[in-house]
This record gives sequence, C-alpha cells and structure tokens, in this order.
Amino acid sequence: MATLSVPQSSALERVLSIEIVRVTERAAVAAARLRGRGAEKKSDQAAVDAMRRELGSLPIDGTVVIGEGEMDEAPMLYIGEQVGTKSGPKVDIAVDPLEGTTLCAKNMPGAIATIAMADHGAMLHAPDIYMDKIAVGPGYPKNVVDLDAPVDQNILALAKAKGVKPEAITAMILDRPRHADIIAAVRKVGGAVSLISDGDVAGVIHTAIDISLGIGGAPEGVLAAAALRCIGGQMQARLIIDTDEKRERAAKMGIKDPRKKYQIENMVRGDCLFAATGVTDGRMLRGVRFGNGMIETETVVMRSASGTVRRIIAEHRKLDKF
Repeated sequence: MATLSVPQSSALERVLSIEIVRVTERAAVAAARLRGRGAEKKSDQAAVDAMRRELGSLPIDGTVVIGEGEMDEAPMLYIGEQVGTKSGPKVDIAVDPLEGTTLCAKNMPGAIATIAMADHGAMLHAPDIYMDKIAVGPGYPKNVVDLDAPVDQNILALAKAKGVKPEAITAMILDRPRHADIIAAVRKVGGAVSLISDGDVAGVIHTAIDISLGIGGAPEGVLAAAALRCIGGQMQARLIIDTDEKRERAAKMGIKDPRKKYQIENMVRGDCLFAATGVTDGRMLRGVRFGNGMIETETVVMRSASGTVRRIIAEHRKLDKF
C-alpha cells in the first residue's frame, strides 16, 4: 500500500499554525474576564500568565525575542526567556499578550492577544523603544512608499499605484500629539485620517485597506511586520535611538547601525506564523463572548510560506482549560 510522505518540518509547521491559536485564545480569555474594570496591570498580567503556561506546552525550543520587557524588568515572558518543551524546532517568538491594555480596561474596541513565530535568528531583536514606521497592504509595487519621503508624496504615490485620487486614500495613525504634522500633511493633500487611540499591531495590519504612518512601539512593529509578511504587505521602519541609554540597550541586542532603515524582510525573515485573538470587539476581530457553559473566541492565524489566512471562530465547552 502506498503511503503519503510529508517532510517532518512541513508537517510540524502545519501543526504549529494551529497550536499557536491556543496560545492567543488562552491569553485573550484571561484578559477578557477583566474587561471594563479599569485594571490595566491585572488584565495584562492575567494574559501574560495564561500565554506563558500555554507556550510551555508547545513542541518547540523557543526563545522570546519580543516580550513584556527585559529580564530584570518583567517576571514573565521577558526578552531572552526560553519556552516550549525543547522537543521541537528552534524558533524565535514575539508576543504581546494584551495589545491595548487601556482598551481592555475601558472595554473599548480593538484589544487583542497576539503572537508571532519564526525560525531561530529570523526576527529583529528590537528593544522596547519607539520605532518610526510606514506600512501598506498587499498588491503594490515594491517600495511604492518610502519612510524618508514626505507624507504628501507617499499619499500621492499610493493613490497612483491604486488607481484612485488622493481623496480615496485613508491613513491610519495613532492619535498622539507627536503626529500632528503627519495628520495635517495627509489631510492637506486630500487624504482622510482614521485615528486610533491604541492598538498599534491591529492598526498596521489594517493597511490591507490603505496605509499606516507614524511612531509606535518597536516590539509592536516587529509583530506587525510578521503579519504583513504573511499577507504580502510592505513595511519600512527605523528605531528611534536618541539617548545614550537606548544606544547601549540597542547595542546589547546586536543593533550596530542605530539609523538603519529596516525593510520588512530585515525585520522578519523566512517562514513565519502570526496569530491574534480578539479580547474586545474591533475592526479586525470580535472579542471574547461568555455564554452559559460556553466561551466563544475569534482568531486570525497566518503563515507566510503559504500565504494562508485562516479565521477561526471557536466554541469552548470544557472551560477548565482556561
């Protein structure tokens, strides 16, 4: 009888693309139990604890390269922490157990639990500092926009590539005073602005619509880059290293050129996986639903090698796993 032979690494990667869903589901449910209670730190810690427990059971030899802080700053999921059973492939992991702690605390839209995974050594080890970013979704020529170009030129270039007028372009930007000039420039050239209060990762992923601009967290930038790699989007970024302390931290993490402009392939190389589960309702995902003897979650999971994007609505009836 003929047998189907599947390369071990490929089979394992398919398994992991489902296994990481359980990681974000656990974190999302833990955080969702504290929605609207004004408890940012408690909800974040609950998500961290749940994610860490589930990561410990994955068949991987994993290293957290983007986490909740550096080893002396965070008790759980710190940069450099080893996770997994050690019985599988060596991988790098980026996590944000609760992106949008304020959103969760206020029960506002857009809080998610998220994780990315790639081959060992394939992810940028970014310190927890700011990063200047520009990102667009799939289907555009390479370098259709440029981090160093004026905002109006980028809006015009994107409109031309999309075959529309600038008035049809919407830029997603974090609502921060530091972005006042960017917002004004987008509007001056005719574009619209969609402001978000928090949720940098989800915001960048929504460049499947148009464009994301501005300064946000570097860890969130790496997570967003992983998601964009999976859907064929583009991203450019530069770390904002403007103090001696930041330069020292960056150097310890192997960053030799503090002014380097990173392309998306510099941030996440090779095959990668990305998953996010909704904590509160948002543009991308529905939040956790608590029912009578049942919990419902919605998760998006992506893989760059196949370009596959799956949306998983799960009904959990054995609740002791949470």
